[in-house]
Amino acid sequence: MILADKIIELRKKNGWSQEDLAEKLNVSRQSISKWESAQAIPDMNRIITMSQIFGVSTDVLLKDELEISAAQGEADFDEPAARVVTVEEASDYLEFKSWSSRRTAIGVMLCILSPVLLIFLAGASETGLLKIKDAVAAGIGVPVILIMVGCAVAIFITTFLKGERFRYIEEEPIETAYGVSGIAKERRERFRGAFGTQLTVGIVLCVLAAVPVTMASLFNYSERIEIIGTIAVCVLLIMIAVGVLLIVRSCIIWGGFKALLEEGDYTREEKAESKRDGVIAGAYWLVVTAAFLAISFLSGWDRSWIIWPVAGVLFAVVISIARALRKRP
Repeated sequence: MILADKIIELRKKNGWSQEDLAEKLNVSRQSISKWESAQAIPDMNRIITMSQIFGVSTDVLLKDELEISAAQGEADFDEPAARVVTVEEASDYLEFKSWSSRRTAIGVMLCILSPVLLIFLAGASETGLLKIKDAVAAGIGVPVILIMVGCAVAIFITTFLKGERFRYIEEEPIETAYGVSGIAKERRERFRGAFGTQLTVGIVLCVLAAVPVTMASLFNYSERIEIIGTIAVCVLLIMIAVGVLLIVRSCIIWGGFKALLEEGDYTREEKAESKRDGVIAGAYWLVVTAAFLAISFLSGWDRSWIIWPVAGVLFAVVISIARALRKRP
């Protein structure tokens, strides 16, 4: 079936006249008449728009060997119409992802580094390295934590608000205009080397972060060098902070390419699942944050950091269980 016949069939399935379709496409009725009589062919932007309003893929419209079955038509009309991403919008989105990756990574790093000063001052006070009382150490360290976390939250909020206009690319079905996929793939290939390097270095730093604490445990029985344990914890947090900064920055940029190409976690099926997971994720991370703050203030900041990697692993388990339960008949 040729394109002209498909336009006629899909138009009639929707109960539209040529005038109705022309209005939706912002063209004249004569243009529709010429398309349906095969006297002219719509340009690519019109074909993409028709695929949206008809609820079929562009392949169905353009490939003569693909027929429009009744079952396919009924199923596709229930799907939300995909928005078209122009070359300019795609370029702006990738620029935003690069900008937001730096800000988000710095925000996460500030959260991880926030207790370092308090841990050091508390340890230095206990071992006598600094002649300050515990109350003074807390009086200096706690405000620093609050200021650094407050700055991080401000960064997250402003970044989120600025990216609001691009939210549809990551959460809704999209169709890319001609040239967008090529641009995204070309930029992704240029970034591939840096992505691999940053991700590798970040993971290695997080793994090696345990080395200072492990080595410090060898000196547990020496009261004179108890401060080494405190310094080791501070070094651990600094190494994790740098490692996470590299991981977050590279993954946000890489995720931008995947979102434009609708790959990985950004396929239409995954977007639909992610919307359902949103409520679970929001409640989960609120509970984790509350637990982290409660445990940190009650038992100290030197061990509570372990909550975050454990929570990250458990989050994947929780989401997997939720999705499995939704798929049960």
